[in-house]
Amino acid sequence: MEVRAKVTGVRGSARKARLVADQIRGKGVEAALGILQFSSKRAARPMQKLLKSALANAEQKNDREKAGIDVDNLVVRTVMVDEGPSQWRISPRAQGRAYWIQRRSHHVTVVLAER
Repeated sequence: MEVRAKVTGVRGSARKARLVADQIRGKGVEAALGILQFSSKRAARPMQKLLKSALANAEQKNDREKAGIDVDNLVVRTVMVDEGPSQWRISPRAQGRAYWIQRRSHHVTVVLAER
């Protein structure tokens, strides 16, 4: 039995978020939450909230369907970080020039499964 949670449009580049995702992939939920809590990366906070959401989804699914999911035995099976839409902004520069700034976003999907 597996449980999913997804968040879209998180500000920050997907490349930097993948560094955080690589740290928690394959770990137990409690260990992954501990890693994310003490991580200094900016992408760790939204991923921690997403992991808690997936855990709440597992508890709700267990209550609703009598699925028999042992919440203490869950493992982060997959973490997928995909690129989201980018916002383009203009930054004024000297002598009337303008530089383009790309503000990136990403989508994260977490799948939890029993060990």
